[in-house]
Amino acid sequence: MLKVAVFLSFFSGLVQAGEIRLADIGHLPPADVVFLGEVHDNPQHHRGQALAISAIRPKAAVFEMLTPEQAARITPARLKDEAALEKALGWNVSGWPDFSLYYPVFQALAETGARFYGAAKPRNEARKAFDNGAAKVFGAQASRFGLDRPLPPEQLQHRIDEQYEAHCQAMPREMMGGMVEAQRLRDAALAQAALKAYQQTGGPVVVITGNGHARKDWGAPALLHKAAPDLALLSVGFLETDAEADVDPQQPPYDLWVYTEPAPREDPCKAFQ
Repeated sequence: MLKVAVFLSFFSGLVQAGEIRLADIGHLPPADVVFLGEVHDNPQHHRGQALAISAIRPKAAVFEMLTPEQAARITPARLKDEAALEKALGWNVSGWPDFSLYYPVFQALAETGARFYGAAKPRNEARKAFDNGAAKVFGAQASRFGLDRPLPPEQLQHRIDEQYEAHCQAMPREMMGGMVEAQRLRDAALAQAALKAYQQTGGPVVVITGNGHARKDWGAPALLHKAAPDLALLSVGFLETDAEADVDPQQPPYDLWVYTEPAPREDPCKAFQ
């Protein structure tokens, strides 16, 4: 049951906005595209995504973590074998948390027969976006996804602050504008892949991505809405009880959100020391 329920119009559909329990994640309202956020190293979030997938039974799944080439290597036989699938994807040398955390998501998708799509951009493209802006790297469809427009000053400042904190204040603040552009490129790539998946399969589509990209105010859902305003979209955030400083705990930037206990982890700022 929804612990908090407020009706609002989100893009093309009427949804209930509020906090839900992890146990109720299998009762999401219908949508053409469902963004399932996560804190990447939290196993509870991936179990929650798997539960949502089992209920949604999507025709397609888009992964932030996979390139299109990696997604094409996924076969029914490999989905049944965790080690074989990890090896085919080269996951554990990619920098993402251990594949065992994500395998429940793949298992749930195997049961639906969903098609797989990758939205990851090569590092060199992200670097070009950092240097030259997301629009120039994204190409001809940049305007369709809103990349040709500068961000509102208040939003830009907020996002620069967010990037500065995310990088533990260890990098020059002047570099954070480039980080924002790289983030915009990834948001647009996710939106584009989700739209392609919907057009090719008829949906529903699930998008597996970090909470930052799943934000409905300026993340991939906002860009997808601009490109395809008739699609019904739903954004679900999987958050931790010591939520990120940029997320208002009373009104996170998602249609629905779930709080879990934090995953045990070392101080991420050690990497910058």
